[in-house]
Order: sequence, then C-alpha cells, then structure tokens
Amino acid sequence: MTDIQQNALNYQCAQDTFKDRIILVTGAGAGIGRTAALTLAAHGATVILLGRTQEKLEAVYDEIKAAGGPEPALAPVNLTVARPEDFQELAGLFDKEFGRLDGILHNASMLGDITPMDRYGAGTWESVMQTNVNSAFYLTQAMLPLLRASDDARLLFTSSSVGRKGRAFWGAYAVSKAATENLAQVLAEELEYQQYSRQHSQPRRHPHGYACPCLSRRRPADTEDPGGHHGSLPVPAGPGQPRGQRGVHRRAAQVSREKRVTRSEDQDFRNSPLALPFLLDRKSVV
Repeated sequence: MTDIQQNALNYQCAQDTFKDRIILVTGAGAGIGRTAALTLAAHGATVILLGRTQEKLEAVYDEIKAAGGPEPALAPVNLTVARPEDFQELAGLFDKEFGRLDGILHNASMLGDITPMDRYGAGTWESVMQTNVNSAFYLTQAMLPLLRASDDARLLFTSSSVGRKGRAFWGAYAVSKAATENLAQVLAEELEYQQYSRQHSQPRRHPHGYACPCLSRRRPADTEDPGGHHGSLPVPAGPGQPRGQRGVHRRAAQVSREKRVTRSEDQDFRNSPLALPFLLDRKSVV
C-alpha cells in the first residue's frame, strides 16, 4: 500500500473542509458522482452538477438543499455529443458565475458492451471513447484557466483496473480507461513543469484508480443554433433562480438510439475509503 492510499484510509474530513470551494463533478446524477457530490456539499462545497439527465441532477440538487448544503449549480450536458466549442462556452458561463474552479472530478463514464472485439459495434466504440476520453480532454482544456484562477485546484480522473491491465471482452471501456490514465499522467507532468504537483491513488477495496494532477450567468439565447449541432449547454443555477431555469438547454441534446450499457457503482463507493474528498482537500497533499 502506498503512502497516499494509507493516508486516504486514515483521512477524516472536517465538516467545513470544502467551505467556499467550487467543485465540478461529472456524472453527478447517479452512482459515484451522486455520492461524491452529496459528500462534498455536506462538507461545504458549492458543487456544479454535470450530467446527461436533468431530472437526476435536479434530484441531487434537492437532496443537497434539503440537507442544508450550499446551493449547487446544474449543468445538463450530454458528453457523448458535446463538441470542443460547447465546453469553451460552458467555461465562459462558469467564469461569469463563479470566476474560478477549485476542483474537477471526471467521473462520467460509459461502459459500452462486454463482448469480443470482432463483434464490437463501431458506433458503441466511438460513443465510449467520446464520453470517457475525448470529452474529458475537451472539458479539462476548456476549464484550465478557471482552475488556474484558484490558489490550489485539484483535477481528478476516475480509472479502472482494466485500464491498468486490459482484460478480454472489456473492449472500448478498457481502452478508454488506459487512455484516461495516460491523459492524467501527461497533464500531471505538464502541470508540474508549470510549478504544480501531481498525485496518483487507487483506493483499497474500490475497483477504480484515481489520478490527480494538482493545480497551484448568463442565459443563452432560446433560439436553435443555426449550425445545427447538438451540444447541450446549461445556465448555472443562481440564488433565487427557479429550479426549472437552473439548467436551461441552449440546444437539444440528441442521444443515439443505439443501446447503451450503464452501471451504478454507488455501493462500491460506500464500501471504499472516502478517497475523493481526501484527494480534493487542499490540506491533504504534502
């Protein structure tokens, strides 16, 4: 067990650890993302809830508010179809609303099919790689200026054991997680050259690894975009804004009819150490 894994096991998160911190969580509507968002909000963070399904994000929003947490923001975005310029525009919205980001948890993933390579559908392969790898790169690239506006931001990626060592039939998911690990490593080294630091962690009893490079509103037009592309952009929630307006779409996200396989890892997260708050805590990194 590495030092950082042992520290994660022993870590106790203070009640106000994330007070006044602004943290973006992708895949926040269910599973690990939902649990992480609720936990971070319980410890004082203002959480930006990013996910594909607005109804699920609103349910998490309501849970956070009912528990007395800081008002979160909703960002309904379909990562499978969003384009680089969509993320740049999203960064502009966050800049106007918050001025910075103190952390990003890249949690959203698509499993795809568990099937031999010779039967793997090209459409499914492209969707998994777009959701798990390309969108993480586009989002990170767009948000780096906001992360740099923070004194000590954190950037986390969720990985998997099949990203460390590929296994038969795991197809695009395994390949995407190997790419995710390399993306995190490249970013960590580049940011280290810019006087930033890095961390890596794979918590015990949890199937996913965590790679952590560390970094020292406007309402869109209601008209359809004439370009016809299908990114889905939100209006970040603001104090006093009706919930129905806390995630107004500028463009309608179109989802492929192709069958997608998803999974909930909520129970896996509950059974694991509270590693995500540990990695996001600005005081936990030596």
